[in-house]
Amino acid sequence: MKHKILLWLLSIAVLFPLSGVYAQSFPSFEKHTLIKNQDTLPYRLLLPQNYDPHKKYPLVIFLHGSGERGNDNEKQLTHGAALFLKEENRAAFPAIVVFPQCSQRSFWSNVKITGAGKDRSFEFTAGGAPTFPMQLVMELTKELFDKYSVQRKKVYVIGLSMGGMGTFELVNRMPRTFAAAIPICGGASAATAPNLKKVKWWVFHGAKDDVVPPKYSEEMVAAMKKSKVNVKFTLFPDANHNSWDATFAQPGLLNWLFSQQRK
Repeated sequence: MKHKILLWLLSIAVLFPLSGVYAQSFPSFEKHTLIKNQDTLPYRLLLPQNYDPHKKYPLVIFLHGSGERGNDNEKQLTHGAALFLKEENRAAFPAIVVFPQCSQRSFWSNVKITGAGKDRSFEFTAGGAPTFPMQLVMELTKELFDKYSVQRKKVYVIGLSMGGMGTFELVNRMPRTFAAAIPICGGASAATAPNLKKVKWWVFHGAKDDVVPPKYSEEMVAAMKKSKVNVKFTLFPDANHNSWDATFAQPGLLNWLFSQQRK
């Protein structure tokens, strides 16, 4: 059994390698830890400039990929943090932005990964108990509502790779919480599509992705459209797995995100 677990962890490390460059410390992102029933969730939190607790602000939850897992409360900022630190974005879109960090031996979503290389496949589970990190993210979201001045109709989630899968998972488990979601090079069980109707979606993937093939987004988008979910899909023709780079450079991305409001 231990041998099988070791092989699974090694396959995950190969599947979602770290970019090779860790995130900078990004001191503007405060370090915090959620502790629940002896489980811990490190997270980084960026408050709007001149944060005023008497005002209401949008909330963004950002779910990182597998290569940024751990407990250093640093690596999860590798991709995406710089986007929200740009002066023009902070000025135009004042928001509370949170990057939780998944533990090294777990995953945001319930997915079984088999095979390797071209034979690799993902089997997504529509139900069942959430993973411990997902359960903690759900608890964290509720805690943030209590601790900070959140505009409850403007709560968003973004995720890439493992976090793209987690984005679908989080909305499925909290379908009345989020106004919009942006999953990047992820996937989910098509059976969850009917439960995603209350959220606006913008799905991204690279056409040349050989780590998480684009078919997982394509199949999910098809199921969402069949269920009348408000979704648009951008497939970058020349992008491989790092389609988050093209996503973050997408014109109008943040304008679209922050214009969404839950009814």
